[in-house]
Amino acid sequence: MIRRILISCGIAFVAFAANAAPDDSIKVVKGQVSDYYIAVTHERIVKGRVLDKNHQPLEGATVMFFASPMHSTTATDGSFAIKGADNDVHLYVYYPGKKIVNRILSLDENNLDIVMEDETHKATAVRRPARATRWYNPQAPLTRTFCNPMNISYNFEPFNNNVRPNGSFRSAADPMAVEYKGEYFLFSTNQGGFHYSKDLVDWEFVPASFQRKPTDDDQCAPAAYVSGDTLFYTGSTYEGLAVWYSTHPKTGRFKRAIEKNVLPTWDPCMFLDDDGRLYMYYGSSNEYPLKAVELDRNDFYPISKIHDVMMLRPEEHGWERFGMNNDDEVTLRPFTEGAYMTKHNGKYYFQYGAPGTEFKVYADGVYVSDSPLGPFTYQKHNPMSYKPGGYVQGSGHGGTFRDVKGNYWHVSTCMLSLKYKFERRIGLYPVAFDGDGVMHSSSAFGDYPNWAEPMDIKNPADRFTGWMLLSYRKPVEVSSTDSIYAATNLTDESMRTYWAARSGNPGEWAKVDLGAVKTVRAIQLNFYDHKAVQHNRAMDIYHQYRIFASEDGKEWTLVVDKSDSDKDCPHDYIELSEPLRARYLKYENVHMPTGSVAMSGFRVFGSGDGAAPQMVKGLTVKRDKNDRRNALISWQPEATAYGYNIYYGIAPDKMYNAITVLGQTDYDFRGLDADTEYYFTIEALNENGRSPLCKTLK
Repeated sequence: MIRRILISCGIAFVAFAANAAPDDSIKVVKGQVSDYYIAVTHERIVKGRVLDKNHQPLEGATVMFFASPMHSTTATDGSFAIKGADNDVHLYVYYPGKKIVNRILSLDENNLDIVMEDETHKATAVRRPARATRWYNPQAPLTRTFCNPMNISYNFEPFNNNVRPNGSFRSAADPMAVEYKGEYFLFSTNQGGFHYSKDLVDWEFVPASFQRKPTDDDQCAPAAYVSGDTLFYTGSTYEGLAVWYSTHPKTGRFKRAIEKNVLPTWDPCMFLDDDGRLYMYYGSSNEYPLKAVELDRNDFYPISKIHDVMMLRPEEHGWERFGMNNDDEVTLRPFTEGAYMTKHNGKYYFQYGAPGTEFKVYADGVYVSDSPLGPFTYQKHNPMSYKPGGYVQGSGHGGTFRDVKGNYWHVSTCMLSLKYKFERRIGLYPVAFDGDGVMHSSSAFGDYPNWAEPMDIKNPADRFTGWMLLSYRKPVEVSSTDSIYAATNLTDESMRTYWAARSGNPGEWAKVDLGAVKTVRAIQLNFYDHKAVQHNRAMDIYHQYRIFASEDGKEWTLVVDKSDSDKDCPHDYIELSEPLRARYLKYENVHMPTGSVAMSGFRVFGSGDGAAPQMVKGLTVKRDKNDRRNALISWQPEATAYGYNIYYGIAPDKMYNAITVLGQTDYDFRGLDADTEYYFTIEALNENGRSPLCKTLK
């Protein structure tokens, strides 16, 4: 029962304790402006004395309850009396020159002596600029290479039902990018703004939120296009949403070109053709086709018929089937979404995502047309963007853009789906069109170091640096471990497992033993959100750490110093300025943005001193006679290999797609198109390089 007690202004609150009914939990006090709601609690008095280590009284000590305004100051005899409620059980005491007392009381502990120990206060070390080393200069880091997942400031999910079961997590998805005034602008779901970069390596965040309520989405699957000096921007909607514009988007300020569009354009793509006509592509469903319509450039009103572009055909296209490995044709029909349009050499390449963003087989396919509104024809090479294996998995619902050198890139959604099914990251992959107009991307080494935008490389496969993975399944030692989040997860090449320390305190560390002295060229630290309490963005989210190296595990050298960084770098990638010879690498925490120190991958790249693996033998592809969408691929193990890349395609010179397999010699492949003939080959990977490709199989 809540009992209202009307008390005139000026009467002390203690008066209504005497008038409270025994079952009251809240009192409502009528004020001049508003009602005041006062919790009813059972009071108790805790008494005692505060003494020094010689049991002499301490006068002027402050006795407090944690998270409460209640406090008491000791008298000359060290005595105190402090009023509290039943839930006030955490007592702490302060006196100059003494160690602060933290004491948890039992409910019947109402009379006690508190003895305080001497303490010499040690001031926190003065912050100093990070030190430059031979291998890394914090004032001028190298931006020649990058490594997926993209190292951007992923936003934390708002405090909503998605985070309640398993806690706070970061995510970004459904990306697209444009080149604007010589820079690259990256837009993705629910970021409260966007990222921009001059080189596709170092990204800065611009706050530009259109969120109306704290638990609302900001912008889902946003769309943007450039017309002259103006950037236009909108998001997904079923109810109508503004189209914003800006000529200075890095200010984060936008005006409204229109107040509300008229179509239910979820997962929109706005495409400005080179003849000046504007088109909208949209849709997200497992029942209805993706759509296309021409818009008036002045008011974004539809001016053509709405055309059906395509629907999924999982009965024909194995990779479009639902499930983690295209293996669930029972639960739901697969989803198609993420429409995107790219024009190249007069052809219109319509891209779409399938079968579900929570799966490792999430990919982008392509239909092609001579007209922006179709009809469209399924490209024989599909999916165009595909990455079902390796550390990063999934490459769907993305967007393709051109850099200032004329090279194409594809940003896409990577599956994580650990704390929540829509927990995701973003990947960046080079794209090209071959002599026959076939659109394709390269992901064989998509989660290894690749040459970035400053390097003008036309063949996507040539962007791989050749730096191999040195850390796979290597021994790890750590400062502490929280529960089941073991150190071995740091080197298992899975983004869905992680190590967590017991705290986020400075000094927590992790050490990887590479097994022998090797040449290190780059390091990637993939942090994770363990016991994080952040929701949405804050201006004090950043990582600070140091990395040390040793050849013998005894003498250590500082290699990377980010101890005064203010950058949020959840997937921090560091290319070293010169090769480093080391066997041991040690990460040491200085500051975590929230929660405990946790990482899903301490990844090291470079080369060993041995020989590359031999050519793989015994490659066999057994296509299922009853379901030609499926094939069982197997091969003989190569003695020195840690993994393999299976390449396949529609012709010997078009084996553009790759499947990375670690620690196995077979693969259950369920992503084939039933009526298409394919070609296969395979290479072995070890720390010293790649084997030659084996003989191609048809």
